[in-house]
Amino acid sequence: MQAKIKWTEGVQFVAESGSGHAVVVEGPPEKGGNNTGARPMELLLMGLGSCSSFDVVTILQKARQEVTDCQAEVTAERVDEVPATFSKIHLHFVVTGKQLKEKQVAKAVSLSADKYCSASIMLARAGVEITHSYELREA
Repeated sequence: MQAKIKWTEGVQFVAESGSGHAVVVEGPPEKGGNNTGARPMELLLMGLGSCSSFDVVTILQKARQEVTDCQAEVTAERVDEVPATFSKIHLHFVVTGKQLKEKQVAKAVSLSADKYCSASIMLARAGVEITHSYELREA
């Protein structure tokens, strides 16, 4: 995997993935930013939520569950020191579908957390307390 980060101005950068997708990244206004891009630590949360959501959806599809929507709400706490690393992260999945089996959703969330989500496992190994919850909604 690769990425290129190009400084544009102030505290704004354009990050481009090896697959050719770009995103604007910027520091907060109190550090000179203009609120035109995601903060770097927000991108980490977005990556974690996306990684785990990918797992949950694909695991449920393999289990022949009719998923029509999946949203991950990710919240985090950071330590009050430099570096301001994450101390706790919580992922809450809202899974919508037709006649979803709760046991299958619970298993998908657990498998993502414990076996498949590289981002989650890497952060947990670094000492971040990661928790998960889910709710089911009928489509």
